[in-house]
Amino acid sequence: MRISTAGPLGPLMAEKNQTAPIARYHLEPQTGAAFSVNKDQFIRVIDPEGEQVADLLCFARRDQQQWLSSGRTIDYNEKLYLTTGDTLYSNLGNAMLTITFDPVGRHDFLFAPCSREMFRRTYGLEKSHPNCQDNLADSLGRYGIDTSRIPTAFNIFMNTEICAGGAITVAPPLSRAGDYIELQACMDLIVGVTACAAARCNNFRCTAIDIEIYNPF
Repeated sequence: MRISTAGPLGPLMAEKNQTAPIARYHLEPQTGAAFSVNKDQFIRVIDPEGEQVADLLCFARRDQQQWLSSGRTIDYNEKLYLTTGDTLYSNLGNAMLTITFDPVGRHDFLFAPCSREMFRRTYGLEKSHPNCQDNLADSLGRYGIDTSRIPTAFNIFMNTEICAGGAITVAPPLSRAGDYIELQACMDLIVGVTACAAARCNNFRCTAIDIEIYNPF
């Protein structure tokens, strides 16, 4: 991961706020990053090349016993596929993030971050492989968050489909080069994001993810 000084500025933010982002992060393929954002700031997760998943999770900065919850979010929104206008909730039922812009409209909140064990079971890999669980734990470690505390992530751009009988299939992401999702923080947060390392989720080609942080306007 490196902090970058260049990146796209999409039309929605251009209309709302002419100022530059206050921070940019470039995640190389199969890597992760963690950072802090304040309440009301915007997080933009950008897919520079298309068809790349980004795992995102967060913890309340003032209470790390409060983290992003897949179960609460699906329950309170009463749907599996979250998009513009939907809110992501914590395990305590508090709003953590609101999706303010999402032209892609298909993301996953069912699958846990890919891990060494997942690669062994799904891909038959016994040797070490880059994975989102380790990347998140490594990035969040400076905030005192270790592997045992990594919850199910909001898998941005991951395209899962529920089949008859309940089987879940993973299809290529619908995101195209330059597409992004924008989320606004509902509280002060510690955020972890990865450029997903699982080939099947990314149409068998792992690429980079860019992140931009904006102040409210």
